[in-house]
Amino acid sequence: QGFDLIVSARHVDALAATAAELKQLDAHVLYLAGDVGQARHRTQLVQAARQLGRLDILFNNASTLGVTPLPTLAHYPLEQLEQALEINVLAPLGLIQEALPLLQESGGLVVNISSDAALGGYAGWGGYGASKAALDLISKTLANELHDVGVGVVSVDPGDMRTAMHQAAFPGEDISDRPLPDVTLPFWAWLLAQCPVDVSGQRYQAQGEIWEGSHQL
Repeated sequence: QGFDLIVSARHVDALAATAAELKQLDAHVLYLAGDVGQARHRTQLVQAARQLGRLDILFNNASTLGVTPLPTLAHYPLEQLEQALEINVLAPLGLIQEALPLLQESGGLVVNISSDAALGGYAGWGGYGASKAALDLISKTLANELHDVGVGVVSVDPGDMRTAMHQAAFPGEDISDRPLPDVTLPFWAWLLAQCPVDVSGQRYQAQGEIWEGSHQL
């Protein structure tokens, strides 16, 4: 849809391959390898957006499962739980804080990726689920706080998909029956067509039907 893209991940080879694939779709893509848990990298990303002249959408997708195989909370190493919270909660908030001036200028949208683990209380998913529940609350609070400056904030649960993270959560399990991530493309096309403040405060299920699974956070 004519967007210039800035993409980031920790692993440069996979990131470069993704950028090359996007460029085949005639997208202008800048990729910056790094860890969003580090303030310096977050600053680099926002500086890159500033050089492009505007920031319409901030997509907080980076996250970690934490310890795998997934432990119960009674046996979760607190140091590693702290690391998961750093990546899944503090890093996206830090990126939002860094990017907020640009988002205000454009009347932009923040998309925070959630999970059904934020709501389910599933055994073994307490660490990851707690981090996503915290991010949901941050999303709702920011939606209220930023409404008057024209910035929208939504949470999106993409649902079960055939991804490396999902496989890591279920080592040795056959996940070939899960849909590929492109099952969510109709949702993303719909979301990009919306006015940010009109959808702000919603929690969407990307695999829902015209997003009947959405509700106020």
